[in-house]
Amino acid sequence: MTASNLHDRVLHALEEMKARDIKELDVSDLTSVTELMVIASGTSNRHVKSLADKVIESAREGGDKPLGVEGADEGEWVLVDLDEIVVHVMLPRVRDFYNLEKLWASTPGRDDREARRGS
Repeated sequence: MTASNLHDRVLHALEEMKARDIKELDVSDLTSVTELMVIASGTSNRHVKSLADKVIESAREGGDKPLGVEGADEGEWVLVDLDEIVVHVMLPRVRDFYNLEKLWASTPGRDDREARRGS
């Protein structure tokens, strides 16, 4: 499956299952582990698990097998590693605490003053 097709399948699965606040982060310049991170919120532990299950099912239907799945037992934060895309499905309080969007949006070597100035 092409990365674009996988990307479309992941987003469709999340949208179909009513994920909240879906964000995509291109991390290709920051890490060699993956190209894209998709972060979404679920409304409950059960919803988080269902969202992750749907992403996995959709990827498999397209011929992609997850390299790993973490956190599915607890359902507070489930990580689905699809190689070029890593999907994080989280409860809102967990997402707020870890704030992955801010963490991965940071530019290496940039200090807080530069970030505040917008340089």
